Amino acid sequence: MTQRIIVINPKGGSGKTTVATNLAAYYAAAGLNTVLMDYDPQASSTRWLKKRGPASPPIQGITAFEKNARVTRSFQLMLPTGTDRVVIDTPAALSGQEMPELVRGADAILVPVLPSDIDIHACSKCISDLLLVAKVRRSENRIGVIANRTRRNTLVLGTLLRFLGTIGVPIVTTLRDSQNYLRAAEQGLGLHEMKSYVVREELETWRPLIEWLDARVPGGAQQPMGGLEAAV
Repeated sequence: MTQRIIVINPKGGSGKTTVATNLAAYYAAAGLNTVLMDYDPQASSTRWLKKRGPASPPIQGITAFEKNARVTRSFQLMLPTGTDRVVIDTPAALSGQEMPELVRGADAILVPVLPSDIDIHACSKCISDLLLVAKVRRSENRIGVIANRTRRNTLVLGTLLRFLGTIGVPIVTTLRDSQNYLRAAEQGLGLHEMKSYVVREELETWRPLIEWLDARVPGGAQQPMGGLEAAV
């Protein structure tokens, strides 16, 4: 069955596109039929897709931010037959009232957050809207937070981790601050498509995220974690 993964945080610059593109690249490299759906008018995910060379594992792109009056919205957003994974990149400045439609049907909802006071406040508001406005139940265990661009043993990281520990939503993983994300984006690649010895530390931080997502595949059709090694 198709797994729908949405990456969301109304705060700009939280790393939504980085998470979405790297997830899509991982699944494609693992041999899964993957769709990257871009709701963000800035089109960062769409530009990344266009940079991918013909030798890269294929990823189908859907520019959901575009409105085409010649076709119905449902037709525009229709998934190709046999799609295994849909990764959805959402826009900044998303209102709470817009969340219910976006997250409806999502098997996993990822909220990336940076270690700063402003971003911690924005993350709190985002999760509150997901729970109270979009009516995502905590018991469904669909929401996971990603601590993004972190540096070890810093005071602000400690503040972030303490905050996340109080909201009852799991911290899925902590992604380190690394120039390798920029290098990958410039080439239209994901970390899992780069040379493993260059990105070994980064890949280790992705392992718990992939495991968490695999546990939420509809019907239990999980992708073996060996895909991490196979993709590099």
